[in-house]
Amino acid sequence: MTGLRIAILTHSTNPRGGVAHCLSLAEALCALGHEAVVHAPDPTGRGFFRAAACPTVTVAAKAPKAAEAAEAAGTVALVRARIEDYLRHFATPAACDFDVFHAHDGIGGNALATLKHRRLIPGFARTVHHIDSFSDPVLAEWQDRSIREARRLLCVSRTWGDWIRDDLGVEADVVGNGVDLSAYRSEPAEADAVVRARWGLGAGPVVLSVGGFEARKNTAGIVAAFARLRQRHPTAQLVVAGGASLLDHAAYRARCRAALSAAGLTVGPGAAVVETGPVPQAEMPALYRLADVLAFPSWKEGFGLCVLEAMACGTPALVSRQPPFTEYLTPADALFVDPADPDDIADAMAAALVPDTRARLRASGLTRAAAHSWRGCAERHLDAYAACARVPQEPIHA
Repeated sequence: MTGLRIAILTHSTNPRGGVAHCLSLAEALCALGHEAVVHAPDPTGRGFFRAAACPTVTVAAKAPKAAEAAEAAGTVALVRARIEDYLRHFATPAACDFDVFHAHDGIGGNALATLKHRRLIPGFARTVHHIDSFSDPVLAEWQDRSIREARRLLCVSRTWGDWIRDDLGVEADVVGNGVDLSAYRSEPAEADAVVRARWGLGAGPVVLSVGGFEARKNTAGIVAAFARLRQRHPTAQLVVAGGASLLDHAAYRARCRAALSAAGLTVGPGAAVVETGPVPQAEMPALYRLADVLAFPSWKEGFGLCVLEAMACGTPALVSRQPPFTEYLTPADALFVDPADPDDIADAMAAALVPDTRARLRASGLTRAAAHSWRGCAERHLDAYAACARVPQEPIHA
């Protein structure tokens, strides 16, 4: 296939799994000879959370004060504003000079659906990372439209591909995920000591949770399990990394903080619980290496990219005993837990500290991570891109 110009749309410049996927996918596509340009609304003007070896476009968005006002009015207002940001950006034929348009969320998907109806673009591909359960009918309709209007659908796991087949009656290509083994490595680095000192990480053991305080990530279950682990290991620390999100998780975060307080667990650098907020990309490998285990017993995931990243850094992972984890991991690769059972999660945290178990998980995890390349992921997109680059076709649902 000759080189394509591909516009990839994501919802944010922040370090979220879907955004990381877009940047790494675009880099791999560029290495294959295509021009993949990642777009995202950028209300802060700070740009993407990491430098990228691919073209990027930070779409002009509302200034921080205006964006905060929209957020105060609710998620619907904020999402509508971000869709409108994209529509302003792609308002001219010159801005739409791409062979393929590829949305990774409902914001970009809705903008592209509108551009299609305005005849500015012929159609678009849509990656469904996961389906959110929105109580607000407007958000639910936007999510549905972003999928229904796409010409081709892709998923990062078979789980969501099956959902699309059963719910929409169409097949989605499963493209998977990858991990950059040049960035995520198991060998110690100078950054390790810097990160350890910054967050006051002691002798441990250190349990790492990625994704902030979020219901979908089951942070409350992790907190309950960690409180139990502290009874066995009084110097254990829980690091809650990340948390940048377009959605409002303030109520859930307050619930988790109340649970920590009730358990007598203090929060802060050097404390029992360390809340980092978004972590610079260059420091994430160090944080993985410093952790004794990644706790990722999520209720719902598209794939769980941070699991591969942790494994590539030699860190054992515990995950939920359910898809998508059971698709690409075996009991030799990770510790499977019941996400509803804090005792089960705590037992897995403790098991990851046993030397023989750690050695087994480390060896198997390194092998598993090495099997997931971004090049392979990029190649699995090409058939869908070829279809979208051809003459316009009818959407999935008329």
